[in-house]
Amino acid sequence: MPRSTDVHLPFPAAALQATPGAHDWRIGPARDGQKAQRGMLAQRGPGAKPFSQGSKAEDQAQVLALAREIDELQNLFYADGRYKLLVILQGTDTSGKDGTIRGVFGLTSPLGVQTVGWKAPTEPERAHDYLWRIHQQVPAAGHITVFNRSHYEDVLVPVVNGWITPAQTKQRYAHINHFERLLAETGTVVLKFMLHISADEQRERLQERVDDVTKHWKFSLGDLNVRKQWADYQKAYEDLLEATSSEWAPWTVVPANSKTHRNLMIATVVRDTLQALDLRFPPEDPALKGLRVE
Repeated sequence: MPRSTDVHLPFPAAALQATPGAHDWRIGPARDGQKAQRGMLAQRGPGAKPFSQGSKAEDQAQVLALAREIDELQNLFYADGRYKLLVILQGTDTSGKDGTIRGVFGLTSPLGVQTVGWKAPTEPERAHDYLWRIHQQVPAAGHITVFNRSHYEDVLVPVVNGWITPAQTKQRYAHINHFERLLAETGTVVLKFMLHISADEQRERLQERVDDVTKHWKFSLGDLNVRKQWADYQKAYEDLLEATSSEWAPWTVVPANSKTHRNLMIATVVRDTLQALDLRFPPEDPALKGLRVE
């Protein structure tokens, strides 16, 4: 991985570390020769609530207040136009990616915030490299894009199912690190959130989908097969978190057994990041001074 001193960010680097309370949940960048950080998910309990204000009602009120702040900041972010923001939500089935988007970005304008939900690649997409389709959807200047799943599926599903070798997996980690460095050095702030839930919590959420006829559309029998691979996916997540958390695109593990806390933590980080960018409206247009509309 390139040294941080070799990376030149056009935005304040402090924006990627803007929330002190998230430091214990952020995965440090891998260093050459550094011993692997095994057990990083087990050490970060999915039931924890480090950002909680106390009661669920208080946390919900804070999420709403943060969503309103993000809406105002998004307007300023769009007007400023110097940067882009890519928010990556990655997690197992039922970890709450859709709910996060509704809770954190539900009040923002669709003109400035876009959501991309990633599924298995189509045949035309398979004809290109695996990052080709991803690059087409990254945000433009002044825009915020939220990925529901992401290019990290390409170092999860193929790895767990044995479709690529360890050497190919390592190669993909390098591809992703360099791709995200390109994004960062050209003005994209990349926030990556791993929504961390327990196996028991996933079981309850899947059962809820089975029991509620209005949620059957969210459920597939294939989900049960994937659930049997829980341990393999947890290891694959630990490996990718360690290999792809960089100075320019760090990972934050979000304890997500509590849906309200999940939204609270992510909304806080997004709000703090936008505030740290020193956003400003464009300078006054001299041609408009004294102008009167008839």
